[in-house]
Amino acid sequence: MSQPIDHRTAVVTGAGSGVGRAVAAELAAGDWRLVLAGRRGDPLHETARLCGTGAAGTAVVPTDVTDPAAVDALFAAAVARFGRVDLLFNNAGTFGPPAPVDELDVAEWRAVVDLNLTGAFLCARAAFRQMRAQDPQGGRIINNGSISAHVPRPNSVAYTATKHAVTGLTKSLSLDGRPYRIACGQIDIGNAATEMTAAMSRGVRQADGRIAVEPTMDVTDVARTVRHMAELPLEANVQFATVMATAMPYIGRG
Repeated sequence: MSQPIDHRTAVVTGAGSGVGRAVAAELAAGDWRLVLAGRRGDPLHETARLCGTGAAGTAVVPTDVTDPAAVDALFAAAVARFGRVDLLFNNAGTFGPPAPVDELDVAEWRAVVDLNLTGAFLCARAAFRQMRAQDPQGGRIINNGSISAHVPRPNSVAYTATKHAVTGLTKSLSLDGRPYRIACGQIDIGNAATEMTAAMSRGVRQADGRIAVEPTMDVTDVARTVRHMAELPLEANVQFATVMATAMPYIGRG
């Protein structure tokens, strides 16, 4: 059986804006206790204010998820405050600068890989370690993939490669977590209206080279899906979910 709802604690990375903020607010509405992580403290405190969970239900922990020591400190703070970790929403990421593959600087490639892949691994590793050790044992990891985990956009080699790799991370975590009641799923998001997708309203490059405006969807629709995944009993798992703007160029892209 799953934990009583008032005992559930979620770590949300990239919680200072966009999808992370929306998911934090949705979990707060379900009485989850929250540990909000991101690079900058001020946006995290704003998320905490918007969640309205009160000081007892929210911890703000500024964290660079590419730093192993900082990630370990994040999860130590979560356990010190709330006693356990029941959910990691592994959300922190960046698109990086769009560029043709032969023009992408290696430093820019590494920055995207460090955040989107290594950061996701470090957070998953720390969550897995805690979930395996705690009593009752277990928990859930939800990785933020992308439509790009299936099909790329032009000039997105670093982002697309990392999101394909996140799918491998999800599958490995699912397999390795089975003996310890650790479930892992992935949500692949397409054109949620956030700061990251603001360019959609002005027009973005398509596979045939055209610049076209793309439809977007409300980010709260993503958040509701994450909450559904999160609140399943550990005996059930949404392995992969795709949530996208209905009319965006995905089916038939190219």
